[in-house]
Amino acid sequence: MNTNLMVSACVAACALAGCMNSGPVSDEICDVVIYGSSPAAISAAIQAKRMGRSAVIVSPETRIGGLTTGGLGQTDIGNKSAFGGIALEFYKAVAAYYADPKRWTRQKPESYFPDGQCAGSKGKESMWTFEPSAALAILEGWEKRDGLDIRRGEWLDREKGVVKENGRIVSIRTLSGNVYRGRVFVDATYEGDLMAAAGVSYTVGREANSVYGETLNGNQPAQATHHQLNVGVDPYVVKGDPKSGLLFGVEPYDSAMKPGDGDSRVQAYCFRMCLTDDPENRIPFKKPEGYDERDYELLFRHLAIAPLDRDGMPWINSKMPNRKTDTNNRTGFATDFIGQNWAWPDAAYAEREKIRAAHLKYQRGLMWTLAYHPRVPEKIRSEVSKWGTCKDEFKDGLGDGWQTQLYVREARRMVGEYVMTEHNCWGTKVAPRPVAMGAYQMDSHHVRRYVGADGFVHNEGDVEVKIDAATGKRFKPYPIDYGAVLPKRGECENLIVPVCLSASHIAFGSIRMEPVFFALGQVAGTAASIAVARGSSVQDVPYAELAGRLGSDGQVFMLQKAE
Repeated sequence: MNTNLMVSACVAACALAGCMNSGPVSDEICDVVIYGSSPAAISAAIQAKRMGRSAVIVSPETRIGGLTTGGLGQTDIGNKSAFGGIALEFYKAVAAYYADPKRWTRQKPESYFPDGQCAGSKGKESMWTFEPSAALAILEGWEKRDGLDIRRGEWLDREKGVVKENGRIVSIRTLSGNVYRGRVFVDATYEGDLMAAAGVSYTVGREANSVYGETLNGNQPAQATHHQLNVGVDPYVVKGDPKSGLLFGVEPYDSAMKPGDGDSRVQAYCFRMCLTDDPENRIPFKKPEGYDERDYELLFRHLAIAPLDRDGMPWINSKMPNRKTDTNNRTGFATDFIGQNWAWPDAAYAEREKIRAAHLKYQRGLMWTLAYHPRVPEKIRSEVSKWGTCKDEFKDGLGDGWQTQLYVREARRMVGEYVMTEHNCWGTKVAPRPVAMGAYQMDSHHVRRYVGADGFVHNEGDVEVKIDAATGKRFKPYPIDYGAVLPKRGECENLIVPVCLSASHIAFGSIRMEPVFFALGQVAGTAASIAVARGSSVQDVPYAELAGRLGSDGQVFMLQKAE
């Protein structure tokens, strides 16, 4: 069993492998204790060490890098000029990695041309497309280069593992029994587990538009024009018969839910796949154990109405080096497992594992269905069956080329010192203490499938907005406020949250990109180091000193620098 499959199994396996500490670390106080394995965790540790501070990364996963090493090789950037510092250092390292002819094992470098939003990014100082194995090699190289202390396979005891005194975290304990004491703590997880265990305020789901005076939050049926099911898909097990019950994953019609209303639903997750059409490296899609074609009845009905969408493929198959892809969700029925992840943010580890296993089974079954099921149009089957997962990727994963990292697009969001909202994204409200930039359009994947007033199935929740409908103003990079990574005063004085930061659902949909997490991790490492040096709370770090250090280290955080 892979060490990431179950927390209990992870603890046992890592102990046998020697990847855990031999005992508690309660007699040692580290300047900065970072919990998580995302890009923010890596950059926070690097920055703290560069500023002369001791730092430890307490990583629940054994594979570092989060989505950056977990299949998301088509970087969601929006505007490359909005990134400097450690973030840009990584993408320069990608370019340097592929400048070595030895890295091109399955195609000639001159035959590779990035497509999509990363078109034209190859052959320059930085490169924004890469294989998962390349990203992992770079980050593990940084681990050695900078002497990073990473304790892998260490899962926070979320029930009793956080000790606070006088409004400060004193220590955290993992399920293995190891204790990490620190002066400043950083929650760099995609879920915000340390933040929540420390008693910091947070929210899950979509706020109503009325909460922050927004227009793109909450229920958004009018925006749901992308990745939509074809008109006329019947929702019932027996077509036309409501008494037969609804198909899997479909909610009944709710006349009480109005546009802009808030809810606790979470935008859909999936596995970001790395595929190949290279016969020597391809693992064909396999029917998973327990496969039930009834789970894909919506897909069959959707394709029967209008089988082809754009190029006829139900995916975004972005090109990566060496005949590989970063494959993501597209169309009305694709890799997003809509409505099946709402419990994830607050779920216990065992429940999360069940959710992840269900996502894996669904997505493996989906790919087999698209490649081989006779109810799928032959044109789609013939194309999808050319592809498969990669023999040389995710060897530490779930088997057959599948990774352990579920694409957790959004989970908890802190309600902190400053809340980033739609108004920040449009530039009608400007962060008073900028520390990094958001550069991607406001973006949410679907959160639910439901029966509409017309009696057919609809997806809802997708928002993809670059232009303000009211003013005609076009989206451009905007600054993120320092207060957005800080808990409210009085809740915790020595915690920084660079990933599950303080933002409304729709603003988080713009911020939630891996380059931004690299940048915000650098903010966390910088602020933590200053707080340690001054003996102050993170809320009392002087902004002038913070901004001065970020600027000298190449961070981009002023609007005029990214235009």
